[in-house]
Amino acid sequence: MLVKRLHDIGMTSEHAYTAGFASIGLSVASWVVSMKAESRGVERADRWGIFVGEWAPTFFALGLALANHERDEIFTPTKVGEDTSV
Repeated sequence: MLVKRLHDIGMTSEHAYTAGFASIGLSVASWVVSMKAESRGVERADRWGIFVGEWAPTFFALGLALANHERDEIFTPTKVGEDTSV
């Protein structure tokens, strides 16, 4: 499972939420930079802003999945006979 693997390598829900908020800021920044640096106009800047803006919901959804995994890991009782020394 992807969420378990991400959690095992150290990613937490807070990391995903932070990435979501950062991507919102990056979306605005990419729109502004594209408006000023490129001569292709508003349409091109809008595309950049929307492209980066699509990342935020993905990070927030991943944050929710990780939060659920973290919660389940805390509240799920260990099974009888399961080795907890690992």
